[in-house]
Amino acid sequence: MNKNKSFQFILAILLIGFAGLVYFNSGAINQVPDISISTINGEEIATTSLNGKPALITFWATDCPSCIKEIPHLKAIHADYADKGVSIIAIAMKHDRPEHVIAMTQAKSLPYTIALDPKGDVAKAFGNVRLTPTTFLVAPDSTIALHKLGLFDEEKMRKQLDKLLAKS
Repeated sequence: MNKNKSFQFILAILLIGFAGLVYFNSGAINQVPDISISTINGEEIATTSLNGKPALITFWATDCPSCIKEIPHLKAIHADYADKGVSIIAIAMKHDRPEHVIAMTQAKSLPYTIALDPKGDVAKAFGNVRLTPTTFLVAPDSTIALHKLGLFDEEKMRKQLDKLLAKS
């Protein structure tokens, strides 16, 4: 093949790969799904109960280094925003064994709500979440104000929360 045809071939492969990536990640959601989430304490939280105040819903795993790095940020946000009505729900991925989740919750003194997703139904309902951490900032009207894959920036998250609280 000459150089021009090689370039076109490579470009075509890249475009096909990009199209596949867009299709694979097309599970974005605009609204919080109407589901029930089971906590490690045996409580059931209906997502409809989050209406009226902002909430953070994060998918995490005990074997995820970025998730562990995110814990101090979540604890700090919880400390500053829980009294303002902001809920934080950390949902462990289906591969995470409940005893590991409970042990880490106790070891790290996690003050916010910890939930399990043993069948992966909650992750599916949130657009088929597969990677951790994945965080959703939920607006008071139950729309998704922010969808962040990977470690979130605490300062930016606080600014977003402040904006949402000012509107509610």
